[in-house]
Amino acid sequence: MTDTEAGASLTAPEGQPLPNGADTGPGIRILAQFIRDLSFENPRAPESMRAGAPQPQIELGVEMNARGREDGLFEVDLKLSATAQRENEAVFHIELLYGGLFQIQGVPEADLEPVLLIECPRFMFPFARRIIADLSSEGGFPPLMLDPIDFAGIYAARQAQAAATGTPAGDFTISI
Repeated sequence: MTDTEAGASLTAPEGQPLPNGADTGPGIRILAQFIRDLSFENPRAPESMRAGAPQPQIELGVEMNARGREDGLFEVDLKLSATAQRENEAVFHIELLYGGLFQIQGVPEADLEPVLLIECPRFMFPFARRIIADLSSEGGFPPLMLDPIDFAGIYAARQAQAAATGTPAGDFTISI
């Protein structure tokens, strides 16, 4: 049996540690997620939605950015863009800049960048994916269901590219 009753949460007075070292491990806490910017363009409607038209070609873009704040928290931006074209004409364009506010504790400084650019976007992606699907559906098209993104692979490719060119990694953009 534990010291807490079922459903009770462990809390400690401010500034006091939690019992049994519950607060000593690394942790990521999502404080907020939000749409920073959202755009949907359907320049050829209603012609672009005609039945029997060939499937459009879709290009996806992913950008990630993270920055620290003075209050010790971190902001992470995940920018997803999707452009659909049919016969070299735009069908639709979606651009979503989805933000998150994170508290990260117990992570060594050397591991902070991978946490911000791999783990935080991984937490945010399902919500951003749903927004893209809903938006394309509301625009008169079938829902655009984005495949899962390998943020660790993107990060590794970015680091390898930076090492090969001898330039700092900085912000990056990847096209899928």
